[in-house]
Amino acid sequence: MRRRSLRFQLTLWYAVILTAGLSLCGGLIWWSMRQRLVGELDRDLQGRAARFEAYFRAESVEQLSEGELRDELDEFSQALPAPGYLSVQGSSGFSFHYPPDAPSVNPQFRILERHFLFDGEQFDLEVAAPISEIVHTLELLRLQLLSLIPLVIAVACLGGLWLSRRALKPVDDITAAARMISIENLSGRLPVPDSGDELARLTEVLNTMLARLERAVQTLSQFVADASHELRTPLAVIRTTAELAVRRARSPEAYRTSLEEVVVHTERMTKLVEDLLFLARTDTGAAGIPMEPLDLRGLVSDVCDEMRSIADLRQIRIRTTFTEGAGRDAQVFISGHRASLHRLFLVLLDNALKYSRSGQEVIVGLENRSGEVAVTIQDFGVGIHETDLPHIFERFYQADQARSSGGHGLGLSLADSIARAHGAMIEASSKPHDHSLFRVVFPSRDSAAAPPVAAPGVRTVSPRA
Repeated sequence: MRRRSLRFQLTLWYAVILTAGLSLCGGLIWWSMRQRLVGELDRDLQGRAARFEAYFRAESVEQLSEGELRDELDEFSQALPAPGYLSVQGSSGFSFHYPPDAPSVNPQFRILERHFLFDGEQFDLEVAAPISEIVHTLELLRLQLLSLIPLVIAVACLGGLWLSRRALKPVDDITAAARMISIENLSGRLPVPDSGDELARLTEVLNTMLARLERAVQTLSQFVADASHELRTPLAVIRTTAELAVRRARSPEAYRTSLEEVVVHTERMTKLVEDLLFLARTDTGAAGIPMEPLDLRGLVSDVCDEMRSIADLRQIRIRTTFTEGAGRDAQVFISGHRASLHRLFLVLLDNALKYSRSGQEVIVGLENRSGEVAVTIQDFGVGIHETDLPHIFERFYQADQARSSGGHGLGLSLADSIARAHGAMIEASSKPHDHSLFRVVFPSRDSAAAPPVAAPGVRTVSPRA
């Protein structure tokens, strides 16, 4: 079924409402005019009847004969406004009509009946006036209304059609511009009408949405390109190793060495693919991480204990500090997923150990203040340059060679995604060649309370001297 355009629908509704309004208005005008004209005629008839009754009483007092009384009444009636007729009938048989040949009943006359008593006798008085002029006036008014209302409606509909076309022209412009925007041309924007109305605000919102989509597509394209680049190197190594192994017969030890190299690169690819899948699920909101009451102090302690052997090999000491309210035996509860948060702190602590100098220490702190729980991890090593600091949470981003360790550049991006999934934020600050500090801030909760709904994550990156 073909739907009518919005311009046609607006014009149609405008015509229907205008027709109903003008018809009602015209009917009220005609009815008001009729009531006014009929009311004026009734007041005139009442005046005639009152004057005739007063004159009749005055003449009857003089004891005139019936003939003389009729003559006097005839002379008085001639002075009344014409045209019309007047009739009086007494209970004793007295009768008077003016003019004598006037009919007693005529549908073209407005009749006023009046009864009065005089000298013990009841008289019935009828005063009538023609309504032909009123009927003619009302017919003329009806004709004018019936001829003018359709003309006004037609002119108004044409004007409404022009106004709707003018009012909806920005919509046509926006539609034409929107047709030009595609996945290859997401940089295009919709023209914003210079009106400041709802349509202009809607266009601004749509342009903001297009900007977000453009950034998302650019991020996705960069993500795919970076992932392809990262996967290409281990695949090339695996293929080259396999081709060299099958090119000619080799000793079992040579085959074993080739297979071990293939296993190493396969494990590297497997970890990379797992990280990419986790990031993809987090980005689409499909991760569905189940939240539960979690003792953050115990989790941080477990991660520190797990990493102490690696720290001892690098001659680095892990030291834990806890503020008031988060002591060694105190439990600090948040709502979270243990495995995901375990991975987050492993990433941050592993980075701290990688970039710390031998003989230094890594300080892991836990703060519980003002409804927030913060975990801090500080290392004393190469630090992060201020130009790299705003980008360290981007995927596949790797800072200068001093902080390059052969990874994929996904660790901090994973940590950031896990933090955002828990409604937390990560703050990073650093002084080059001195120290780096990462601070993860969670909303705290009571152990008996229901898990709160995770809020959108916020990441604050700020250099610190």
